[in-house]
Amino acid sequence: MSKLLIMSKPDFDDIFMELAVNLAKRSHCIKKHVGAVLTKDTRIISIGYNGPPAGTHNCDVEFPENGCARDSKGSCSLALHAEQNAILYAVKNNTSVEGSTLYVTLAPCLPCARIIFSMGISKVVYLFSYAEYKGIGVDEGVEFLKKFGVSVERYQKELEVQDSLI
Repeated sequence: MSKLLIMSKPDFDDIFMELAVNLAKRSHCIKKHVGAVLTKDTRIISIGYNGPPAGTHNCDVEFPENGCARDSKGSCSLALHAEQNAILYAVKNNTSVEGSTLYVTLAPCLPCARIIFSMGISKVVYLFSYAEYKGIGVDEGVEFLKKFGVSVERYQKELEVQDSLI
């Protein structure tokens, strides 16, 4: 006699955020690992993680001690952000991101928020606060998006993540 195994179906939010967390593990950044998933109508249209542009080099290989050089604001001089990579890959492959939802492990910074808004992405779900990570008072990117009508939510469920994501 066989047993019937009943499995609960995960929400798409859970599936996409877990994928973003796993994509972050692909990052070659020394400072922070971030992953992003772009979806439309419960389908994945693009993925990304932070790191130097394709065809350049990997920071953890070229600069294993300290990572790449920093710009005048202390940010990586070479890295594209995870959400930038996801958007760029979609557009490069003629996929419209308008009306899509972005799942990202770190709330968008202000420059990424401007890109997200300009590309017509309608919703952002993020796991960790950019402001908390950077030690600043407010998530400027989140506030920008909300001000201009983009739906923004912080993912509330517990996920198992590596220290480099927190």
